[in-house]
Amino acid sequence: MSSNIVQIRKKGSITVPIEIRNKYGLNEGDLFTLIDLGEGAFMLTPRISQVNRLGRQIAELIQEDNISLEDLLNSLDEERERYYKDHYAAD
Repeated sequence: MSSNIVQIRKKGSITVPIEIRNKYGLNEGDLFTLIDLGEGAFMLTPRISQVNRLGRQIAELIQEDNISLEDLLNSLDEERERYYKDHYAAD
C-alpha cells in the first residue's frame, strides 16, 4: 500500500496524482464515491458510469475491428430501417 499527499483547492477540488490516475485508468470527469469511515478517515473509490464504461468498450471494439465512422453510420441506418419495418411497416 502506498500513500500520497493531496491538497484541497478552490471549491473543494483535489488532484489525484498522475501515477494513480495512470495505474487505474482515471480520467477527467470520472465520478467517485466518498465513504466516511469515521474518526477523520475516509475512502475514495472510483464510480464508473455505465455510459462511460460502455462507450469505452465500444471504442475499443471499433478500433480493434478497424471500423470506420462511415461503416458505423451505415450499420446504424440499416438497423433503423430494420427496426422501422419490424415495428411500424404495414404487413
